[in-house]
Amino acid sequence: MAHTVQINPGMMTWARETAGLSFEEAAEKLALKDSAKLTAVEKLRAIEMGERPLTETLLQKAAAAYRRPLVSFYLPHPPQRGERGEDFRTIAGSRGSVRENALLDALVRDVKARQQLLREVLEDEDEELRLPFVGSATMKRGSQPVVSSIRAALAVTVDEQRAAKDPAALFTLLRAAAEKTGIYVLLLGDLGSHHSDIGENIFRGFALADDVAPFVVINDNDAAPARAFTLMHELAHLWIGESGISGPLGSVSENAIERFCNKVAGEFLLPRETDPLLPDLNNADVAEVITATAHIARTWNVSQAVVTYRLASTGKISDELAAAVFQAFAARWRQQKQRTSKSTGSGPSYYMVRRHRLGASLLNVVRRALQGETLTHTRAAKILGVRPTSVDTLLQERSFAV
Repeated sequence: MAHTVQINPGMMTWARETAGLSFEEAAEKLALKDSAKLTAVEKLRAIEMGERPLTETLLQKAAAAYRRPLVSFYLPHPPQRGERGEDFRTIAGSRGSVRENALLDALVRDVKARQQLLREVLEDEDEELRLPFVGSATMKRGSQPVVSSIRAALAVTVDEQRAAKDPAALFTLLRAAAEKTGIYVLLLGDLGSHHSDIGENIFRGFALADDVAPFVVINDNDAAPARAFTLMHELAHLWIGESGISGPLGSVSENAIERFCNKVAGEFLLPRETDPLLPDLNNADVAEVITATAHIARTWNVSQAVVTYRLASTGKISDELAAAVFQAFAARWRQQKQRTSKSTGSGPSYYMVRRHRLGASLLNVVRRALQGETLTHTRAAKILGVRPTSVDTLLQERSFAV
């Protein structure tokens, strides 16, 4: 006879809803079957109403399907929301649907769990090193001291930025420099499959400030040229010690912290000495702004959105015109994504993509810990977000090109 468990049935409802699953989707994930008396969905509804017993086996399935630790189901009532950290997404339309935010919450929980495991690994290896730049800055002193501090830590010069081949190469340069300082930079926009994609309109990136294992996550569903700005924006979050989720760059009048971090990112990628070179486009229309920003973007290996932001922040275009230009860029990106999704052809291997998403720094720590036997394959798999059987192959793959 199956063992039953006694929990607040409302915890099952909470776990399902915060996982972004409908009754139908959840019933399928839990492998519930229709019977002569009840459908699978009716069985799940009855369990959530406390009208049907919950077995230990089904609870374990629920913990896996809903991406919740088993112990959380034994809480007397659902915890207060706070798993995202500070939510800096203030632009209308960037907060998403219940399902999209549930997926985002699950992603943040997953990355926080990885961060904690990684911190434990570093402590076990006696490699715990407090990173002095995390939380070292304050907004009161303005953006330039933070820009200068980040540039000094990354040791990337303005000339090196301009010399990069293209925006993708600039991001690679900045990411590698950030990882050398002890920051883990991941490209994640889903929960392991395209079925759980989280659009760039829902979140651009997030930072988990920690002075031992700081994490920056960039939504890889966003356009590649946008990633350098997102990285620098999230580094600014780390410098001021503010964890949280950032929305798309679509306005210059956002939350004060977002506005500050945008300013840091913009001034890092387009230094202040370029301000006199930015044209005054206050009397231009959207098409003229788009044309004008293209050349500057190519010169500095940044997205046109970054140039538009700097134009707005320096008073070279109005906030209203900037908002219209941002909307045009977003529409163009959606069209590009649709064309790309329809294209066929072979792409990079699963392991190559995974390695690129995880970054060299994280992979190297896990590889070293496994070799030193301070980490099991099971825990390594949790840190890397793969199955234990995939760990060795993932760590053997060397190429990062995608």
